[in-house]
Amino acid sequence: MTLNIFGVGTDIVKNSRIKKLIKNKKFINRIFTSSEIKDSKKINQKVLFFSKRFAAKEAFVKSLGTGFAHNINFKDINVSKKRSGKPYFTLSNKLKNILKRKLKLKKVKIFLSLSDEREYSVAYVITQKIK
Repeated sequence: MTLNIFGVGTDIVKNSRIKKLIKNKKFINRIFTSSEIKDSKKINQKVLFFSKRFAAKEAFVKSLGTGFAHNINFKDINVSKKRSGKPYFTLSNKLKNILKRKLKLKKVKIFLSLSDEREYSVAYVITQKIK
């Protein structure tokens, strides 16, 4: 079995930076999906919650090798977690179309790992091309 890795991305965020930014509702509404905002209401550690999701979105576009080009924006990428706690992405239809048309990625598997400490949050993403 071969792992057909399309790309790898990582991002680290200083939590104090996100702490300042999330005081601004416009920032939250511009970066995070309604589902993420709803999930944040159940969380006590909002700074860590938003920091990890911000890092995850950045790491994902880095794994594509595009950054936020091709009309990709933060809200096209939703970060959720399974009951087990394992994080995963849900991509907008617009982003799925961009992956197919611009990057020739018809089917992908995305691996996401999130971690945090008092000062920093980090995300690591591997995007695998499925044939």
